[in-house]
Amino acid sequence: MDEQSLIKNTLSGNAAAQRGLYDAHVGRVYRLAYRMTGDATLAEDLTQDTFMRAFDRLADFRGDGPFQGWLHRIATSVIYSALRKRQRIRQFETGEVDPEVLESATAVPPADSDLRRRLDGAIETLDVKHRLVLVMHDLEGFTHPEIAEAMGTPVGTAKARLSRARKKLRALLSEYKTMKTDLETGS
Repeated sequence: MDEQSLIKNTLSGNAAAQRGLYDAHVGRVYRLAYRMTGDATLAEDLTQDTFMRAFDRLADFRGDGPFQGWLHRIATSVIYSALRKRQRIRQFETGEVDPEVLESATAVPPADSDLRRRLDGAIETLDVKHRLVLVMHDLEGFTHPEIAEAMGTPVGTAKARLSRARKKLRALLSEYKTMKTDLETGS
């Protein structure tokens, strides 16, 4: 069945069609949630929340764009909400209250090398919007129009965020390269 048929049949209550839509998109939604949170259990929960919200609102899908973009817009909203909630809990527990700051409370997954740890750490320093566009484009292979649709921004904004994210990563990683060179030469 093609995607439009799956959507139509899901709206008619066909559980097999709903499962087909889920199976077709669950991998990308999970990877996005995992890369944004660094927590497999939380990523699974966010993936389920995304699909529950999507199926509840499937009748609102107009079909004027790809279903995947619409679904990832929902996933982005769910992930943002979870990260904001996580930050508020952390601020409450530590006694810090700064509602203007939204930073990820992610853990760096174990890495294979020092460079990988540095890269993961550098990505985590990006604010959520820049990290999201970087993950979606460079790691997940989304196009700029798909990212713009998922984030609810113009394509130019998505491109500019990607450019700024890459520039910041280059600066952070060049510091690492300089430090590593100094260590190797004994300077």
